[in-house]
Amino acid sequence: MASQSGAHQSGESRILAFPSKPPGQVGFERRELQRILDLYGRMVAAGEWRDYAMDFNKECAVFDAFRRTAERPHTRIEKRPSLRNKQGMWTLFGEHGQVLKRGHELAGVLAPIERRLLKSVED
Repeated sequence: MASQSGAHQSGESRILAFPSKPPGQVGFERRELQRILDLYGRMVAAGEWRDYAMDFNKECAVFDAFRRTAERPHTRIEKRPSLRNKQGMWTLFGEHGQVLKRGHELAGVLAPIERRLLKSVED
C-alpha cells in the first residue's frame, strides 16, 4: 500500500480553515432590490422617474433614480452596512445631495417617496 500523510497514518485528520476574505462589494439582497424596483416601476408609471443606475463598491450599494437620463439623480438610495449599528445602514438622498431620511429599515427610509407617490396619484 502506498504511504499516506502523517495525519492519516495516526488516524487523526486535520481540517484546514478556508482563508476568509472580506466581501469584495456591498450589494442589495433580493427582497431589498425587489422593493426598490417595485417603487421605481410605480414612479415610472406616475411619470416621476425615467431611468435608474446602480453602483456597488466595498463601502456601499447605491440606487439612483433619474427624471431624465442626462441629469443628476433625482433620488438616491444608499445601503452602507458600516453604519448598521449607528444611524442605520439605509439613507435616502434628495436631488441636491441632502439627506432626506436615515434608518435601520428600508421601508421606513422609502416612506417619504411612497407618501409623495400617493399624493401625486390622488391629485
